[in-house]
Amino acid sequence: MPELLIELFSEEIPARMQKRAADDLKRLVTEGLKAAGLNFSSSEAYATPRRLALVVNGVPEKQPTVREERRGPRLDAPEKAINGFKGSLPEGTEIEERETEKGVFLFGVVEKEGADTESLMSCLIVDTVHKLPWQKSMRWGTSELRYVRPLQSVLCVFNGIPILGEFDIGGDAQVVFRDQVFGHRFMAPRSFKATSSDAYKKGLMNASVMLDPADRLAKIENDLIALTNDANLKIRKDPGLLEEVTGLVEWPVVLLGAIDDEFMDVPDEVLITSMRSHQKYFSLLNEDGSLAPRFGVVANVEASDGGKAIIAGNERVLRARLADAKFFWDQDRKESLESKAPSLKGMVFHAKLGSLGEKVDRVQTLAAVISAFVPDSDRDKVWSAARLAKADLVTDMVNEFPELQGVMGRYYARHDGECDEVAEAIADHYAPQGPNDRCPNAPISVCVALADKIDTLVGFWTIDERPTGSRDPYALRRATLGVIRLIVENKLRIPLLHVFGKAAALYGDTSTFESGDLLGFFADRLKVHLREKGVRHDLITAVFALSGEDDLVRLLARVDALTTFVSSHDGVNLLTAYKRAANIVAIEEKRDGVTYDEKADRSLLALDEEKAMAIALDETIVKAVGAINSEDFEGAMGALSALRKSVDIFFQDVTVNVDNAKLRINRLKLLSEIRTTMNQVADFTQIEG
Repeated sequence: MPELLIELFSEEIPARMQKRAADDLKRLVTEGLKAAGLNFSSSEAYATPRRLALVVNGVPEKQPTVREERRGPRLDAPEKAINGFKGSLPEGTEIEERETEKGVFLFGVVEKEGADTESLMSCLIVDTVHKLPWQKSMRWGTSELRYVRPLQSVLCVFNGIPILGEFDIGGDAQVVFRDQVFGHRFMAPRSFKATSSDAYKKGLMNASVMLDPADRLAKIENDLIALTNDANLKIRKDPGLLEEVTGLVEWPVVLLGAIDDEFMDVPDEVLITSMRSHQKYFSLLNEDGSLAPRFGVVANVEASDGGKAIIAGNERVLRARLADAKFFWDQDRKESLESKAPSLKGMVFHAKLGSLGEKVDRVQTLAAVISAFVPDSDRDKVWSAARLAKADLVTDMVNEFPELQGVMGRYYARHDGECDEVAEAIADHYAPQGPNDRCPNAPISVCVALADKIDTLVGFWTIDERPTGSRDPYALRRATLGVIRLIVENKLRIPLLHVFGKAAALYGDTSTFESGDLLGFFADRLKVHLREKGVRHDLITAVFALSGEDDLVRLLARVDALTTFVSSHDGVNLLTAYKRAANIVAIEEKRDGVTYDEKADRSLLALDEEKAMAIALDETIVKAVGAINSEDFEGAMGALSALRKSVDIFFQDVTVNVDNAKLRINRLKLLSEIRTTMNQVADFTQIEG
């Protein structure tokens, strides 16, 4: 079957937008084909800096014929009705008489022949161009079309035949459907014709354009490996940069340049960041893993001199960049980090939460409070690290490279003679910044990192600036996950409600702060975090529902024990019995207008089965509470398991709703005790299944 080839040719598309744009092109076109009744066998989208392309295989040459039946009046209906029905049908429609349950009716069978696919393409493409959801877009000239960059032309070839013409994009502007394809801007400026995807791909390759991003990425990676191996070097892995550079070139040519030795005393992170962020260069390593005075650059052209001029030009640009970085490095070290800290008073943290200097004061105090719960933490070192943690924000280096905040603080602290623990805490206090980021484990680092994040969370809760839906401008979800990981991965026994209260007090008026609400937010983030690890969210909810449970380590120990319990045979059966008991009590409480949460009167127990269950409940509550108090949560679950036999027998042999009112009420109270006893361990009403 025929194929459809589409190319949208434009000025340079930002690398970060190309993959999504190619996917959107594929989605919009294929959805349009399906909506038109045109099924296909496969599709593949591509992107280069100057084009989005799509190949759809197995597209029918025309839409399928549609057969539509229209029911008319009964055969014995008035002539006027019959003629009206016949007149409403297209000329040449076949009319049939059919027997139905309600008599003989007239039916008109209308066949609508499908349109040629070729005639539908221009409208489909125009519609697609207008619907492409760019992250950022622009208009140009008098055009009303919004596109990422000026759209120059469209290639559309169906079944080997190019579709030609123009379409309006508002104002006086038009975009032309051409039968020409343009290759590399410099190496192959002449256009060529393509009547198939194979001719298109081969023509582009001959015109120095590698259409498939995967091919360009592989070439860059392989050429880098080959060149570095020859130079006895290694590539510093950077998948993000590799993908970005792939989107910057149509014909990748990998070259190696040199870094002047005078810049090699600048911290590695500065050199790497400068090369990566500003120039998109690859950092290279020596055999021992140290940063080498070399870099990899990907050009978009094959030079006649083998790239010597390109290398020299890039070295010259990098030299200027690194000269600035070295100047900042030297200037920043002329004054101590301590001397820079007062300048934070003039930097706004948030309009409603004061300056960064005020935040540092709060973090210092809070970090000292937290240090009491972090083993082996030195209160004086915690205080020093918290005081200096934000000081590098006023340095020239961090002003130039904001992503190096914390990292530069570590270097400057070491230069000033601060101990390694303090210096590392300055660098680590922003971490972890995501689920896969490294989590600090050094005591001083943990204290300052926790204090910084908790201060931020409590502050924004105080001014009612909480995440809503997908909106989270202050990255509070990330901060919460950071606190969770710091506590859980370091197994810290921190009473969060207590720490929240201390943090809120540092803001002064705490009337608007709700610690329970913030703890609930933590519960939601913990569910998300653990769901990825396969932990059931309802079990977390069941434990969090216990009032006052704010020790995350203890909470997770309870969740682990509960997970094992509800997966066991006894646990499954006891959970069923619990829900049966809870439902019976809830129904009768609603009907009677009272609650049956008092302890059953043991003197009214008439049957051996209910007496046995009462004894089991009394023994279980003692064992379960004792186990919980000693944090033996598996033991608490084991105590619950002992209930199963007596509860099963009770439901089998005892009638609750008897005529004797006293017996009925007492048995309802006994059922309520099942609920009360089990809820000492977790809120079983929250457990699904």
